[in-house]
Amino acid sequence: MGNRTDEKRKDRKAKNSLRALRALRSTFVLAAAWFVAAQAQQAERKPYTSWPDYGGSADSMQYSALKQIDKTNVARLEQAWFFAVPDRRGSFGFNPIVVDGVMYALGPANAIVAIDAASGQLVWSHAVDGPSPGNRGMNYWESKDRSDRRLIFGAGGFLHAIDARTGAAIRTFGTDGRVNMREGPFRPLGGPSGTAGRIFENLFLTGSTTGEGYGSPPGDLRAFDVVSGKLVWTFHTIPHPGEFGHDTWPKDAWEWAGGANVWGEISVDERRGIAYFPLGSATHDSFGGDRKGANLFANCLLALDARTGKRLWHFQAVHHDLWDYDLTTAPKLLSVRDLAQPGRTIDVVAQATKIGFLYVFDRVTGKPMWPIEERPVPKTDVPGEASWPTQPFPTFPKPFARQSFGVDDLNPYLDDAERARLRVIVQNARNEGVFTPQTLTRDQISTPGEFGGSNWGGAAGDPATGMLYVRSSDQPALHRLREPAAAGMEEGSPPQRGRVVYSLRCESCHSQPEPNGIRSMDRSIVIDLKALGRDKIRSTIRAGSGQMPAFNVAAITEGQLDSLLVYLDNPAAGAAGGSGPPRATLRPIEGITRYNGPLGSLFRANNGLPAFSPPWAEIVAYDLNDGTIKWRAPFGTVRALAAKGIKDTGSPERVWRNGLVVTAGGLIFAGTWGDTTLRVYDKDTGRVLWEREIDANPEGIPSVYEVNGREFVVFCASGSATSPEGNIVFVPGKPSAQGYYAFALPK
Repeated sequence: MGNRTDEKRKDRKAKNSLRALRALRSTFVLAAAWFVAAQAQQAERKPYTSWPDYGGSADSMQYSALKQIDKTNVARLEQAWFFAVPDRRGSFGFNPIVVDGVMYALGPANAIVAIDAASGQLVWSHAVDGPSPGNRGMNYWESKDRSDRRLIFGAGGFLHAIDARTGAAIRTFGTDGRVNMREGPFRPLGGPSGTAGRIFENLFLTGSTTGEGYGSPPGDLRAFDVVSGKLVWTFHTIPHPGEFGHDTWPKDAWEWAGGANVWGEISVDERRGIAYFPLGSATHDSFGGDRKGANLFANCLLALDARTGKRLWHFQAVHHDLWDYDLTTAPKLLSVRDLAQPGRTIDVVAQATKIGFLYVFDRVTGKPMWPIEERPVPKTDVPGEASWPTQPFPTFPKPFARQSFGVDDLNPYLDDAERARLRVIVQNARNEGVFTPQTLTRDQISTPGEFGGSNWGGAAGDPATGMLYVRSSDQPALHRLREPAAAGMEEGSPPQRGRVVYSLRCESCHSQPEPNGIRSMDRSIVIDLKALGRDKIRSTIRAGSGQMPAFNVAAITEGQLDSLLVYLDNPAAGAAGGSGPPRATLRPIEGITRYNGPLGSLFRANNGLPAFSPPWAEIVAYDLNDGTIKWRAPFGTVRALAAKGIKDTGSPERVWRNGLVVTAGGLIFAGTWGDTTLRVYDKDTGRVLWEREIDANPEGIPSVYEVNGREFVVFCASGSATSPEGNIVFVPGKPSAQGYYAFALPK
C-alpha cells in the first residue's frame, strides 16, 4: 500500500509540474504574442508609415515614409486588387484610410465599407440612410486603450459615428448616433463638408458646406467631442459684435452674411496643439457691395488653439474677395533651414492658393518667411461695389501658376477660325491680372481662374527634405455679372418662376440646364434629372449631398421649390414670354442691389480645349529651404493631342481634383482626370517612371500603406458620363470600372 501511495503522489507531482510548465508556456506564448502585437502596433504607428487619416496624417503632408517601392523597382508595379463601386454618381474622389490592415472607404450604394487592405475583400458594410456621405474622406479615432475605435463622417446635415470594428452605429454619439450640424444659437449653420475634418485628441475639428450664393449660412468653425458628440467650441468666421474683425464688415452683417467657411483641408500641429484652417470666400462669391470691408476671416489662413478655438494669428490672402479665390489646399507643416542662423531650423506652414501664389509663414508666430507687399490693384466699375484697393503679393517664392493672359497666349492647337474668334474675346475683355474685377458691361478674364492654381489635395510635402510639390493648374475663366430684372421669384408662370429660382440658387454651380439634365457641381458630368425623379431632387435640395449644401425653407420656400421642379422638367418653358433669362430682384441692403453672377466659367474653345496655351497643368517642386523652384513637369496629357505627338501639354480636364503623394522611396504618385492615367514621378526630377491607363478617371488623393510587409498604393477612380459632344479633352470612364485600384510589387 505504501509503495502505491508514494507512486500516486509522484504521479500527481509530475502532473502538477507538467500543468505548471504548460501554464508557464502559455503565459510565455501569450506574452510573446502580446509583445509581437505591441511591436507591430508600435511599428504601425511610426510617423507616416500607415494611412490612418485623410491625406495620411493630421498635418496633411500627403507623405509616406515607406520605401519598399522605389525608383529601382517601380516599373514592376502591378495591380493587386480592385474594389468596384459601380453605382456611385457624381464626384468620387474618396481618400481611403487604413488602420490595422483594414481600409475604410465610401462603397456601393453610398455605404461606408471596411475592406481587407491586402486582398480587397469586403469585411463589413454600413448603410447610410438619406444623403450620401462626404465624397472626399472621413476620420478615424481610437481611445488610448484602443477599446473604443470610431469612424466619424458627415452625411447631409449630420455628423455620424460608427464602430470601426463592426460598422454598427454608436447610439451614444449625439442623438441616436448623429449630430445635427445645422443647428445654431443665432441662425442655421452649414452642414458637414465633403472633405474630412481633423481629429485632435478627443476633438473633431470641422468646417462646413454653406453654398456660394445669397442667403448662405455662415461658415463657423467648430469642435465636437468625439465620444459624446457635444459641441466644445465655435469660432465665428463672420465676427459677432465685440469680436476681432467685426469692424471689417457692415455692423449687422453677422446676422445675414454667409460663407467664409472651410470646405477644404485642415492641418494640425499635434505637438503644439495648433490647428490651421484655410478659409473660403464670403458670399456672394462675385459681388460684395452688400458686405463692404475686408471681410475677415474670409480667404484667411487662420491658426487656432485646437483645444479652445482661440485665435492665435491669421493672414488674409484676398481682401473683399470678388473672384471665388477660396483657400482650400491643406496648409503644409514643414521644417526648413534658417538661412540667417546656420544649423537652426524653422517650423513653417506653407499655403498654396488658387491664384498661384505660395505663402510661407513661421508656424507659431505667423511671421512671413519672405516679405509680403500690399500692392494697388484694378478698381471695380460696378455700381454699389467697393473693391479693396490693395492685395497682398508675396515677393518670394515665385508663383507656381501663370497670372496673365494676352493674345500671344492663345492656344496654338486650334484652327485659324477658332483662334480668331477667341482673339476678339481676349482683346475686348477686361483683363488686368489676377485681381481684375468683374463687370456688368463686358467679359472679364480671370487667370489662372477659380478652377486654377492649387485646389484640394493640391500639394504634398516631404518632411525629410523640406521640399513642397504643388499640383498647378492654369484654367482661365470668363465672367460677366448680370443685372437683376424686374421679375422676381413670385412672378410669371410656374416654369418662369422656377427659372428665376434656378438662376439665383443653382446656376452659379451647375451652369445652365442642358438637353439631358444639369452639370454636376464640378461640371464634369451631366446629371440625368428625369432618371432621378422629383422626389429625389426635392430631398437632395433640402438635405444636401456631398459638396452640395442644403437649402432650407428660408432659402427656397416650398412654393419656390415646386416651381423649380416644374422648370427642371422642361427648362424651355421657363424662357417662354421673355427675351432673356429672368433674374430675381433681391432685397437692397444699404441701398445696394445685389447682382448675380458669374455668367460663364472656364474659358474654353469649341472643342473643349482651353483658350490658353499649354501647359495646362504641372507639378512644381519648391525647395522651401531657400524658396527656389527646382523643377516643373507636365501633369497629364490630352489623348487626342498625344496621338499627334503633342505630349507635354498637361491635362486641362479637372486636374484641380487630383492629389499627390510623395514617398521616402523617391516617388510621387498621382492620377490625372480626363486621360484616365495613373503615374509615378521621380521626386527629384519630375520624370515619369511608370504609368498605367485604366477604364476610369482617377480622382482625389492616393493612399499609401503597408500590410504584412508589403507596400500598397490605392487610387480612387470615377466612372464618368459620356463625353460632351465635340469635346476632344474628356475621356469618359466606364461605370463598371469605378472604384478603388490597389497596386503593389509582385509577391
